[in-house]
Amino acid sequence: MKHPTHTSRRTLLALIGASLASVPLIGSPRAAALCAAVGLDDPAKKEIAMKLVSSAENSSLDWKAQYKYIEDIGDGRGYTAGIIGFCSGTGDMLDLVELYADRRPGNVLAPYLPALRRVNGTDSHDGLDPHYPRDWARAAQDQEFRRAQDHERDRVYFNPAVRQGKTDGLRVLGQFAYYDAIVMHGDGDDPTSFRNIRRRALNRARPPAQGGDEVTYLHAFLDARVWAMKQEEAHSDTSRVDTAQRVFLRKGNLDLETPLDWQVYGDSYHLD
Repeated sequence: MKHPTHTSRRTLLALIGASLASVPLIGSPRAAALCAAVGLDDPAKKEIAMKLVSSAENSSLDWKAQYKYIEDIGDGRGYTAGIIGFCSGTGDMLDLVELYADRRPGNVLAPYLPALRRVNGTDSHDGLDPHYPRDWARAAQDQEFRRAQDHERDRVYFNPAVRQGKTDGLRVLGQFAYYDAIVMHGDGDDPTSFRNIRRRALNRARPPAQGGDEVTYLHAFLDARVWAMKQEEAHSDTSRVDTAQRVFLRKGNLDLETPLDWQVYGDSYHLD
């Protein structure tokens, strides 16, 4: 569920990765302690993150069942598929299938690469229908394809979000807020991209690494995120912020400690 773009997500996130890495932490003991603390990349916290995202993207906590998921949800991005919502219209699905072809030459999705290159940046299914969804589900039975999805999720979305969160001195909840934003909005020059959501927040508050209060900054970031979501009808339901992330923030659960209770699109979820 990302904004369509004619530029590969691989290229865009390589650029953001370089820019994020250049933002220095203030060398205070508090910032150093935050950086050394358990982050969203801790395996147990990462599992929580995947379940939280899956509750919003797939209405299920069983994120590992989503490798085979594929449908056109009518948001102008073509097919949405897999564990993180790779889209045929936004470049990240193309990157994924190219990686899979490199790792497993002659796989069931490789013949679709010319069509995926043609439809990139559009909502078209030209050259993909009628069998692409069936073949995606077949590919998802291959452990190599599942590993490729994990790799692209981490490289394009998860790792840049966690890295920026740690750079800003944010704890687990803040790192997750960044991750969820990148998953939905991607990154680029458009006003609703992750980097511009963050920039909008920075105009109102400072993160801990710049001497600001973490709760105040996260409220500013979530406010900016809600604004971005409301710019597009497909994202106008902001419950994944209002009745999930904002609930954790108001409770002061900055490390996403379980148990967790939240709602998305009116459905209730619980994690022990």
